[in-house]
Amino acid sequence: MTAPATSSIFSETQRPNEAWLAKAVPEAALEPDLPIIDPHHHFWHHKSGYKYFVEELAQDAMASGHKLEATVFVEANAMYRANGPEHLKSVGETEFATGMSAIAASGKYTHIRAAAGIVAYADLMWDDGLLEEALDAHESAANGRLRGIRQRAKADPDPVVAGPVRSGNPNLFQEPQFRKGLKRLAARDLSFDVSIFHPQLHKVIDLARAVPEANLVVIHSASPLGFGSYAGRETEMHAQWHAGMRELAACPNVSVKMGGLLMCLGNFDFSTAERPPTSEELVKLWNPYIADCIELFGAERCMVSSNYPVEKAGLPYGVIWNMFKRVAAGCSDAEKTALFSGTAKRVYRLD
Repeated sequence: MTAPATSSIFSETQRPNEAWLAKAVPEAALEPDLPIIDPHHHFWHHKSGYKYFVEELAQDAMASGHKLEATVFVEANAMYRANGPEHLKSVGETEFATGMSAIAASGKYTHIRAAAGIVAYADLMWDDGLLEEALDAHESAANGRLRGIRQRAKADPDPVVAGPVRSGNPNLFQEPQFRKGLKRLAARDLSFDVSIFHPQLHKVIDLARAVPEANLVVIHSASPLGFGSYAGRETEMHAQWHAGMRELAACPNVSVKMGGLLMCLGNFDFSTAERPPTSEELVKLWNPYIADCIELFGAERCMVSSNYPVEKAGLPYGVIWNMFKRVAAGCSDAEKTALFSGTAKRVYRLD
């Protein structure tokens, strides 16, 4: 199921092919009564025309057979306001997520507490007044659900890897104004979702040490790279990733959202595969990064996540959760609770 991962398809989200996904080998949910809180998913109307709202999430969750109880919505540049001040346009996405939460709460489509927490976008480089106004507006729009901010900092010398959603400032985390903004988040008890590629881990380590009061959540297992100029170097890249994550784990203010590896690791080419992988096949591809996160950070600082619908380009929803359950098979009941719901509840302050 592996393939050389040099294609630029991994640089950008792709529209799922439902007919291809239907070729997946059917799988019953493992440990179907284990409660799950998904701390990283998106709602959007993608530029390709693909829509993923509450109804689509409900259909995927129901078909999977897993016990999804709640989710955390993470910004994805969706439904920005068309007009108004630039620093307030992203508040439209928080309004959208709050609306999705209200639709879910109606019970018409699902029992899941969708978008129980919201991670919004704000630029921590904005001057103090603009940032405070934006955060106030997000908190008001979220109606008690705002839990954090994500400002993507991904950068790489390879333009194929960097992709279209790259950061314009590879030294963002070292900027004094950014760190000042991060301290403002901490003062509001808001987390910061860290979006980087694994060669940037040293910048995150420096940031975590410089602002110890910040609640940093490293997403997608720090996005280990395996496509573009990194293809064919898996052993070298895993060693580099592992060394950075081991050092980062010494920072008590950092937790990790595991998974989300389809587009960065790129060791499953969904554009050429005959069918999606089974959960057992996915374990073989992703286990070195999932299991190592648990070992390095401990279950109390790790949480599983779907990264849906991004991962839907290559993975059925149930396969993702079964993969995590296979990796966690040797964990204690307390560790499983932490991985699948407890850490997310604590980090994102969910009831």
